[in-house]
Amino acid sequence: MYHILVSDKLGTAALDKLKEYPDVVVDVKTGLSKEQLLEIIPEYDGLIVRSGTQVTADVLAAGKKLRVVGRAGVGVDNIDIKAASMYGIIVMNTPGANSMATAELAVALMLAASRNIPQAHASMSAGEWRRADFVGTQLYRKVLGIIGFGRVGKLVAERAKAFGMEVLAYDPVILEEAARDMGVLLVELDELLAKSDYITLHAALVPATNKLINATTISQMKDGAILINAARGKLIDEQALADALRSGKLAAAAIDVYSSEPPTAENPLISLPNVVHIPHLGASTREAEREVGIQIAAQVVSALRGTDFSYAVNMPFELEGDFASVKPYLDLAETLGRLHAGLADKPIQRLEIEVQGDVVGGLVRAIGAGLLKGVLAADSPVPVNYINAPTLANERGISTTQALGLNNLDYPNLVTCRAIWDGGHRLLAGVLFGGSEPRIVQIDEYRLEARPEGIVLIMQNQDVPGVIGQVGTLLANHSVNIGEWRLGRVHPGGEALSFINLDSEPSEAVLSELAHIKAVTQAKVVIL
Repeated sequence: MYHILVSDKLGTAALDKLKEYPDVVVDVKTGLSKEQLLEIIPEYDGLIVRSGTQVTADVLAAGKKLRVVGRAGVGVDNIDIKAASMYGIIVMNTPGANSMATAELAVALMLAASRNIPQAHASMSAGEWRRADFVGTQLYRKVLGIIGFGRVGKLVAERAKAFGMEVLAYDPVILEEAARDMGVLLVELDELLAKSDYITLHAALVPATNKLINATTISQMKDGAILINAARGKLIDEQALADALRSGKLAAAAIDVYSSEPPTAENPLISLPNVVHIPHLGASTREAEREVGIQIAAQVVSALRGTDFSYAVNMPFELEGDFASVKPYLDLAETLGRLHAGLADKPIQRLEIEVQGDVVGGLVRAIGAGLLKGVLAADSPVPVNYINAPTLANERGISTTQALGLNNLDYPNLVTCRAIWDGGHRLLAGVLFGGSEPRIVQIDEYRLEARPEGIVLIMQNQDVPGVIGQVGTLLANHSVNIGEWRLGRVHPGGEALSFINLDSEPSEAVLSELAHIKAVTQAKVVIL
């Protein structure tokens, strides 16, 4: 059973979703102090939070069973990602579930700031009628600059185009064609700042974007521009923005997020009359709250089961395509790693990985992590997963190289890995038949097609008559049944290698008897 703690308010639909899973026990305990969370977190395999719970390094360290932290929402500022990765804990968010709500709010903020709607409302509530004081600007034919052209940025662009706005975008990882197809011009940051009447932020918070909007970048903006932030508070140097608003350099700002939440009275933006400020409402729609809750519930359970890691933010690689379509290749890589670990004569020091084919060509780093996971899993004192496998390998002194080779005509999407240790090495190669059935197609110089599953006897012998009969008889005498026997050899009369799938594990005594068969030079059992 998987025990999951929900420590922030989650909707009824999400809790009902969790309760549907027969292998899940869910506890809802909101409003916990840090001390209370530290006390109970060792009991749980999964943790689901919103923005309230602070998942710090010491909380993660205390979670001895903790494998997944799910954030119902996009921002993961309240989770120590580095510490989670160190402990092999997967951190997931729900980037698509509240994209529409956030995009609509950004547009609403842009309209509110343009037309002085909050200020006019406050004036009317005070019994005033001051139409002349609240003359605004219209969006039609204005230039909108979008910093961060991901899901939310694209949705904002669509809506801005409907208002008749010209849209510029800055995003260093987006292809120009993707923007052009939407009628958006992809430009460098300095050009966007200089040309935009409105600037809206939709970038992720990473070291390069921390305080991206500062005194220097503000000085590059058009006089009288309006800034909207419904993304991350720390994208802005709040003091620099306040100075620009007071001086008239910027006409207005509309802010949903803050560097520290909730903001204190000392926050320089709170008291300014030309700032529209709201309390982090980006995902606060009934529809978004329901969707993020249901989505994170499903994601956390899938991750605990090991069936899907989509939207994990601390994977050491990015996946091309959905996780379900690439998981068979990761499983193949992990199987190759386990086989390497079982066959190596000494501790592995280096893995040389080569992939050949259109599909695996986009999965080089992912396959590398899968191989490391397989190599390390057998004797690691801590659970190994895709998150911590590279770190654990580095601690053990295992290095890797990864290469993209030319397509193999015989085996499309071939994965080859050479393991090297002190005084020896071994090469393994595998493919997927039909896109899902793993096969080992090469062990060193021997070519064969074998199923890497269950209990496997790997045997090398002289290629002479009678060996198969002797080995088969010996195993039968000890009630060890053979499922499949695959044989590879370089040339007749030389050396041969057998990959034998067994129904039960042979004892050390059986292996000892095998070693005494004259033609047998080596025999090892690996459980895959």
